[in-house]
Amino acid sequence: MENDRGAWLSIGALARATGIPVETLRTWESRYGFPSPRRKPSGHRVYPLASVERLRRVARALALGHRAGEVVPARESDLDRLLELEPPAARPTARAPADAAALLALVTALDAPRLTVALLAEAVRLGPLAFARDCVAPLLVAVGEAWAGGQLEVRHEHLLSERVADVLRSQRLSLEERATGALVLFATLAGEGHGLGLQMAALVAAAAGLRVLYLGTDVPLRDVVAVAREAAPAAVALSVSSSSPRRRTESRLQRLRARLPRAAKLVVGGAGAPDAEGVVTLRDLDALDAWFRALAR
Repeated sequence: MENDRGAWLSIGALARATGIPVETLRTWESRYGFPSPRRKPSGHRVYPLASVERLRRVARALALGHRAGEVVPARESDLDRLLELEPPAARPTARAPADAAALLALVTALDAPRLTVALLAEAVRLGPLAFARDCVAPLLVAVGEAWAGGQLEVRHEHLLSERVADVLRSQRLSLEERATGALVLFATLAGEGHGLGLQMAALVAAAAGLRVLYLGTDVPLRDVVAVAREAAPAAVALSVSSSSPRRRTESRLQRLRARLPRAAKLVVGGAGAPDAEGVVTLRDLDALDAWFRALAR
């Protein structure tokens, strides 16, 4: 132990490195014998650094729809085989036990730590698409309605946005490490500051095996064009909220389409996404998932 200092992680550090909640790691350790700790002379338990890569692979297999009981204790060869398979389309996805109302209560109480734990647990349990569709989207609607009704204030909305963005990003980054598919550029255009829809779309793309080039929100059109010409993505994906003026958005999309490389597809989603010539408009996450998987193939 003295000679390999730095090669061991606390369970908290392991959770941060993998995006898997501490509670989940402890359950897996108790039930399946992995991750397996070692005790320091002080009595504290630490985990080998090599556990990080395997846990990320486990999380990816869970995101494909496989069950923890078959994935966590699996041999490396069996895990390789599971990761090569398409998502089990016939397997139904269970709804999250932490529904929008329960998560909303944590937002109302400004209980950031418990909100993060609950979101991470749902992300691991549900997988990327179901997490975005069945957990995050209903929560955002509930928060919007509560804000409009005067039950929440700006600070609550900011807390939620930051925590949800952190979880979406952590899940996407773990998937990006193994993505080998076509490159997709993600952005919102200048003046569009709503980024959670874009984060959800990027997570769904990474789960489909696509490589993600994430520029973020409020990006000038000229910069989107410049990056697209330099990086040559297979597609440019934009998120448009309902607050974006429709005619201005349509005009920008037409100008963007004319200036992008002809080989790059332009796909738009979100509540404010208009129909425009030369643009693929997708109205929900299921449609986006199907389109991304077709692009990956």
